[in-house]
This record gives sequence, structure tokens and C-alpha cells, in this order.
Amino acid sequence: MSNLPPLNKLPRNLTYIELKMSKSKDLNASAAVLDYLNKQNRPYSAIDICNNLHKEFGKTAIVKACESLAESGQIKEKAYGKQKVYVADQSQFPEVDDAEVKTMDSKIVELTGKLQSTLEEVRQLESDLKMFSSCLSTEEAKIQLQETTAQCAHYKKKLAHLKDGGNVVSPEEKDKVYKNRETYVKAWKKRKRMTNDILNAILEGYPKPKKQLYEDIGIETDEDCSVKPPDI
Repeated sequence: MSNLPPLNKLPRNLTYIELKMSKSKDLNASAAVLDYLNKQNRPYSAIDICNNLHKEFGKTAIVKACESLAESGQIKEKAYGKQKVYVADQSQFPEVDDAEVKTMDSKIVELTGKLQSTLEEVRQLESDLKMFSSCLSTEEAKIQLQETTAQCAHYKKKLAHLKDGGNVVSPEEKDKVYKNRETYVKAWKKRKRMTNDILNAILEGYPKPKKQLYEDIGIETDEDCSVKPPDI
């Protein structure tokens, strides 16, 4: 505690423990700033450093750390008008010749191309995953197949019965079928119109084509299924 001021020289609201904690926090901020700048090896303002460290330390602590490190020569400070930027001391890094820089630039271009290719592959896989996620599972498909097969058998039997001169549909049942058909067709057209209105509204501010929007949100149109609402 020899490097701390006498107790009677401290502000009334500041104790030795608080002062030691403050000094420890300042040291931690300096170490974090120095480590960050050395790893990134590019210029940053104190505000950028504070934000990039996810505001682990306050703005004041970061500014003090930058100024202290610059004074001690551990980092370099450059002023542009009122703006100051800080960068790692370049003397600590080995020199790189032009040939090595060109090699590194070529490697960056190569890796950037691989990154773009990988991102495109990821987008395609995500699209495939979305499509498969909306499909029936094998067990669900088996159950649906059984139900559909049973329905087909039932309707084939009913059709055969009608062809053989069996009981025909009564006028009441016929009217009910036509009425239901009209209701469903109207609902189909109404929902189609409402959906198109919503999608057109989205497209006014959407930066991509309509086809891409439909793919992104998983829209399947009547045209995709080669169907259209029948006339009433």
C-alpha cells in the first residue's frame, strides 16, 4: 500500500479498497486494449475499441488505457484533427517483403472465393432443409398412403355400384354438393386474392425478385401445382 496516498488525502467517499479496485480495473482495461490491438493489428479509435470489447470497460477507462499505453510506447497514437486513432507498435512484428505480401493477397483472394462458394452451398442446403422439413416423414407418408388407399377402394366400390344401376345421388345431396363447391371456390379465390395483395405489399420494399421472396418464405402458388380456381 506504499504507492497509495495517505488516507487523509483521499476524497471522503473513496476508500483504499475502492482505490485499489479502480487501479486494478484500469490495469485490466490496459491489458485488454493492448491485447486487442496486437491481435487485430489495425487502427481503431477509443470508441471503436470500447464497442469491439463489448463495453466490458467504460469509455473513460478505455480512453485512459489508450493514452497511457501510447505514452509508454506500447501502442502508437495518430491524431486526425480532433479524432485520435490507436494501433499496435509495428516494431514488434517481423518485416514482410513485397513477395510475401503478394502471396498473402493471393491467398486472401483464394480464401474469399472459397468462402463465397461455401456460403452459397450453405444457402442451398438451408433451402433443401426447409423443403424437407415441410415434407411428410416416412411414417406419416405410410399412414397417409393407407388412408388414401382405403378411400380409393371405397370410391371405386361406390362407382361400380352406380355403374351397375345402383342408387343415384338424390337432388338434395346434389344441391348440397354444388353449394359446398361454390362456397369452397369462393373461399379459394378470396384467399388467393388476399395472399397476392399481401405479397405485393411486401414486394414494394423487398430488394429481391418475386421468385426469391416466394422461395425465402416457402410460398407454393397454384401455378406451381398446375391448378387454378374453377369457374362457379
